[in-house]
Amino acid sequence: MSDYDVLIVGGGHAGAQAAIALRQAKFEGAIAIIGDEPEIPYERPPLSKDYLAGDKPFERILIRPAAFWPERDIEMLTGRRVVTVDPQAHSVTTGDGSTVGYGTLIWAAGGSPRSLTCAGHNLVGVHAVRTRADVDRLMGELAATTRVVVIGGGYIGLEAAAVLTKLGKHVTVLEALDRVLARVAGEPLSRFYEAEHRAHGVDVRLGARVDCIVEKDGRAVGVRLADGEILPCEMVIVGIGIIPSVQPLLDAGAVGGNGVKVDASCRTSLPDIFAIGDCALHANAFADDAEIRLESVQNANDMANAVAKTLTGLATDYHAVPWFWSNQYDLRLQTVGLSIGHDATVTRGDPATRSFSLLYLKQGRVIALDCVNAVRDYVQGRALVVEGKSPDPTRLADTDMVLKEL
Repeated sequence: MSDYDVLIVGGGHAGAQAAIALRQAKFEGAIAIIGDEPEIPYERPPLSKDYLAGDKPFERILIRPAAFWPERDIEMLTGRRVVTVDPQAHSVTTGDGSTVGYGTLIWAAGGSPRSLTCAGHNLVGVHAVRTRADVDRLMGELAATTRVVVIGGGYIGLEAAAVLTKLGKHVTVLEALDRVLARVAGEPLSRFYEAEHRAHGVDVRLGARVDCIVEKDGRAVGVRLADGEILPCEMVIVGIGIIPSVQPLLDAGAVGGNGVKVDASCRTSLPDIFAIGDCALHANAFADDAEIRLESVQNANDMANAVAKTLTGLATDYHAVPWFWSNQYDLRLQTVGLSIGHDATVTRGDPATRSFSLLYLKQGRVIALDCVNAVRDYVQGRALVVEGKSPDPTRLADTDMVLKEL
């Protein structure tokens, strides 16, 4: 049995950063990253943007060059899925039956794409956008594709729609709710992005319910809606969220459900096991300590850094303002804070200029900003969120007033 002082499950942003931060903190013990993909750690956000568009080869989205990991004595156990965890024996078992021991386990397994449950969900031509393999399969079918149906109007779906439109495909976006980005943004931002996509030729359908994927000769050839309409296509992209990959921990007795529950130091309820990144259910200070999962690079990196400090003698709690970004067409959206529970919004600037910000307030406090092509607002607005400021909304809306003066 192989044995490591720190075993990291998951080779995404969280797992990679945990290993990097441990070595930066002069941790000298044996470290291994075990992951179910064949690749060494790479960035996921470009998959639905630069990589899909062909603007960046895979080598340019690696988190670190291939030589980095052996140079720092970090072992890569690629192509191996952890199926069970034994917290008493301090070991994990992989799908091939091998056992790997650990002193400390850092669970950074992320999640798997949520699948459709309707007939035809697993046909050839139906794709997720989560891994390099997902996008490579998708790209391999583009030459024979003219029409694409994207199911899900979140960031992944909209980013893929923007890229495919630029590649000359006819794209339809189906969103079950009454606006895109409904779970993460205010209505003004949703309406702005709906209009932008329609202006680029995307057919955005709201309140759209999918009945099934239409099949011919084993391939997807259309999407049937609940009202009976069939949208012909050669490709379907499903972007309806992820299922956190935590079942082995839950089976081992960890507290959790929608993710694995962690305390302020990212410890699970099991001894010597931490969880970080997309799968970690935690009380977030920027959501009034509500228990949430955050699917972002920022969260992955900051949780990883906190755990690395704790393991090298500097006990550290995770506390970091959330931030996100999304690139669609020539629009760069930058978000800081969490708009969960907001009771008012302030629009700063004119959306018609394609440069504006939407500020979210809760009982007068600024809790989040969505900034579209407005980098200065994003940079300066961060302090309003971190410090819980309550400026006059009229002044917030005044673009002659720079946010740092508030």
